[in-house]
Amino acid sequence: MNSLRTPDSAFANIPDYPFEPHYHPIEPGISMHYVDEGSGLPVVMLHGEPSWSFLYRNMIPPLVAGGYRVIAPDLVGFGKSDKPTNPSDYTYANHIAWVESLFLALELESAVLFGQDWGGLIGLRLLANQIDRFSAFVVSNTGLPTGEHTIPDAFHDWLALSQSRPVFPVGSVIQNGTVSKLSANVVAAYDAPFPDESYKVGARVFPSLVPISPTMDGAAENRRAWEKLMGFEGPCLTLFSDSDPMTAGGAKPFEKLVPGARGQPHRTIQQAGHFVQEDNPGALIDAMLPWLATIPA
Repeated sequence: MNSLRTPDSAFANIPDYPFEPHYHPIEPGISMHYVDEGSGLPVVMLHGEPSWSFLYRNMIPPLVAGGYRVIAPDLVGFGKSDKPTNPSDYTYANHIAWVESLFLALELESAVLFGQDWGGLIGLRLLANQIDRFSAFVVSNTGLPTGEHTIPDAFHDWLALSQSRPVFPVGSVIQNGTVSKLSANVVAAYDAPFPDESYKVGARVFPSLVPISPTMDGAAENRRAWEKLMGFEGPCLTLFSDSDPMTAGGAKPFEKLVPGARGQPHRTIQQAGHFVQEDNPGALIDAMLPWLATIPA
């Protein structure tokens, strides 16, 4: 598998990201970068499209200070992870297998998942595959689509943009997915993993992988994963934002169908867009820390 790795120099001026890099070799030519900070109950935080673990820079320190071990991978094709150059290498199944390879290598037990955007689409499948290794999960502005429900116009617009623009504007995509004005340094940090268009193959492909019809790859597997989630008794917390047209109403299926969601302190995060971790990370932490304290190690 041919791949590129963003030079370390591209990350030299990243603000508020002091974390030691770790790399997990998945297969020849492909390694996944991840943050691994703290100790205690493991919290696996998965990002989506087209972000990277930088998205969690304001959440990792307070979780570590609260006594938790935080693992925040960069999905293959993003951040400091290697970036295959062949679009056909990026499949929904491959992304799940790559993250699962890291998860099993770290031998995590009683893990808590936090999934946003594709972090949910991948993370919830991981949880279904390794359900005995998870104690709880949090979903935020994400879902597990099976192609059987209406897809928002905002997603169709995003899909068209991602496939048609000659230059894929990663930093601008993040800015357009927030309600707050990001600093130039933060926008540059989201652009940093992609020195030119040849590094953006995964970012280009990702939107086309969402199962928006019942016959697409991943749709049947997601239906089977929902069956697992509908039997999951561990706590499930929904923390969706108030200003995300892409996932509006997305908390309801989890709150209705997952047994462990009953009676949990679900919250709508105010003044936050799709990238809620950028807009209001403090509210996410305020909701998570007391909830995490109720979960047995």
